This record gives sequence, structure tokens and C-alpha cells, in this order.
Amino acid sequence: MTSASEKKEIVVIGGGIIGCTSAYFLTRHRAYDPSKHNITLLEASKIAGGASGKAGGLLALWAYPTNLVPLSYRLHAELAKEHGGEHRWGYRRIHCGQLSAKGRLNQSSTAKDGKSAKGDSVSLNKRDEKALGKVIAAGVPKDLNWFASESVRSYYEMGDPDTTAQVHPYHFTTAMAELAKEKGVNIILGSVSSIDTANDEGVRSVTYEDKETKETKTIPATDVIVSAGPWTQRVYPPAPISGMRAHSVTITPSKPISAYAIFTEISLHPNFGQKDTFLKSKRPQGKTVTPEIYARPNNEAYACGEGDHLVPLPKTTEDVETDMARCQDIIDYVSSISDELRDGEVTVRQACYLPNVEAASGGPLIGQTGVKGLLLAAGHTCWGIQNGPGTGKLISEFVFEGRAKSASIGSLDPRIVL
Repeated sequence: MTSASEKKEIVVIGGGIIGCTSAYFLTRHRAYDPSKHNITLLEASKIAGGASGKAGGLLALWAYPTNLVPLSYRLHAELAKEHGGEHRWGYRRIHCGQLSAKGRLNQSSTAKDGKSAKGDSVSLNKRDEKALGKVIAAGVPKDLNWFASESVRSYYEMGDPDTTAQVHPYHFTTAMAELAKEKGVNIILGSVSSIDTANDEGVRSVTYEDKETKETKTIPATDVIVSAGPWTQRVYPPAPISGMRAHSVTITPSKPISAYAIFTEISLHPNFGQKDTFLKSKRPQGKTVTPEIYARPNNEAYACGEGDHLVPLPKTTEDVETDMARCQDIIDYVSSISDELRDGEVTVRQACYLPNVEAASGGPLIGQTGVKGLLLAAGHTCWGIQNGPGTGKLISEFVFEGRAKSASIGSLDPRIVL
């Protein structure tokens, strides 16, 4: 049991959602005393510069792992209520479903400048009775009216507003950092080069290179939380964490769209992709693709595609390479089933790396490493935003109480795979 009276030098490594929620909950733990406990958050580039700023932001009680999800989902609701999350980071309850559709041939394309380049087709902005009947027969809710009726094949609901919600990941992550800073957390932009563990006897210090001055600095540490996402292994080599690149885009639809998160299964026409667009696809068509589409507040749609391992993990989030052809694929795929997205304005094309645990047990890995004072919180895959608050809460318990109390996470113990 950790004594609340002990002086602590707590260092959180990583300014993504896990690091920021860890810093937030450390400052909210009942044992936290700013006169005795110094908390430093070290981030190599910028807060929410990676997947935590570019993810979809889906929250779901049906996510995984099941021993962490309920705690984190509940904390999301509590944080939103306490800090005005509805307006501050776009928290809202939504519907979620699986949509099977047949992609239409490219009827128009999106220009490089983000403005829709019209083709010869006519957008079907309104459904006639026949089209509406077809969509209803496929099981599509009446308010999910932003998919082309001739494309839809089937729909089933995966989650409703009781089990599914969303946030804007960048706004949520940066808000957690700001709220932690208000309670005394010192945020430093610097790249960690080493953690002094005194020959595995316990952490003593953390050394980093200051981003602005390029000076090498060392700060004392009694507790270190490694939460660097896909960069975790570079900070702590024993951690079996790798990175997978993922691309996404945001689109301002041609008209407002209803609050749904949609997992699609789109069968492409054999000739799909042969018509010139901003960038031709690098991959063969005539197959099934599965982009995800999330309607966000303020008339924004987020869409993401499949991952890849074509480009190794770069030094920092600022060095991530975006493949514009892959972004264009996503745009073309979602445009093939939605006029509102096809005729909208593409506002962002981006890429990030998701952290995966390279072990049979899966992840994430949360808790003690076997080195005194060294904790690991990484490997959250695509559910980092969903499971960030729960992870942060548990990390605060490990630091101040020596064990996790809010959830039974023995299966996520890093020592199983280290």
C-alpha cells in the first residue's frame, strides 16, 4: 500500500489520450496533494498529435476489453456532465449500425482543393415513395437518410443511445490536458531518451531532449507511467507494442446528417475506380471494402479506412506520412453510397498510428511492470478514446494505492507478457 504522505515525483510519458487522462485522474485522486506530489507530463511533439487527435471518437458499452469498458464508458458520461463535454468536446449519445451496400460507379469526384467537382449525375437529395419503401424494407431507420436508396442492401443496429456515444477525440484529449494543468500538472514538450531504473531496482529519473532548446535534461522520478501509444517500445523496449498506420478524412456534407456511427460493407463495381479522381487508387477494385463513417456535431462526417504496415513508425507524430491515394480511396468509397458525402467538402486528409499489443493475450496493458515505480498503460488499439478515462482512473489508483480498485483488470497485467 502506497502511503499518501510520501513525496512523489510522477512522470507521465505521452501526451495522447492515455497520458492526458492519467494526468487528469492523478490530480483528482483523493490522496493527491500538490505540495507533496509533482506531476510532469512529457510529450515529444504536441498534445493529441497522433491517433488521439485523429481517431473517430466512438464510445461503446459493447467495445473491448469487457473488464475495462463499463468503467470507462461511465466515466465519459460523468466527465461530460462535470465539465460541459457536450459543448467542449462534442459528447453526445448516438445510434450505431452495420450497413451493407452496393457502391455506385464514381459519378463525381472531390477536387484537390476540397470543393466538390460535379459530374454528369443528378444528386438524389429526396427519396420518392418507391425508394423510401426499399430503404425501410432493408431495415434502415427513417432518420438515417443520407445513404443512396439504390445502394442500400441491409442494415442492423449495433448500438443505441443507451450503449453508444461519441466525442471529438482532439477536443477531448486537449481538454483533459488543460484540466490536468489547472490542477498543477507541468506539461513539457520533449522526447524521452531514457528511464533510469537503477538496474531494475526502481525508477530514479527520466531523461529527455527539450523540443525547443534541444537541450538534454534529466528530472527525478519516483513513479513513471509509460503511455506513449505506438511509440511505447521506443521508450520502454521490453513492451510488446507495435504501430499500425490508419488513414482518415473529414467531410462537410452537402446537407446536415443524422447522428449515427456506421460500419459499412460496400461491394464495389468491377469498374469502380477507373474514372479519374484527384488521385487514382493504388489498389485493385471489384471487391468489398469496409470504411467506417461517423456523423459528428456541427455538420461534420469522419470516415476511416483499413490499416497498413507499409511505412515504419516515424520518430514522432509530426513525421507521420499521409498517403493521399489511400485518403482518396476512402472518399471515393463513401461517396459511392452517399450523395451528401459525395457532394460535400473534404476538409482533412490525415494518417496516424494505432498501438497494438504483440502478444497472444492481447491488450491493452495496464499496471505494474515488475520494476518498482514503473507502470505501463498502452496498446489500446482503436479503443483508446473509449478506454482512456478508465485507464487514467486505474493508473491513479496504482500510483496512490498500489493496486487497481475500480475494475478487475488482472488479465491486462503487463507482467503477463513482459
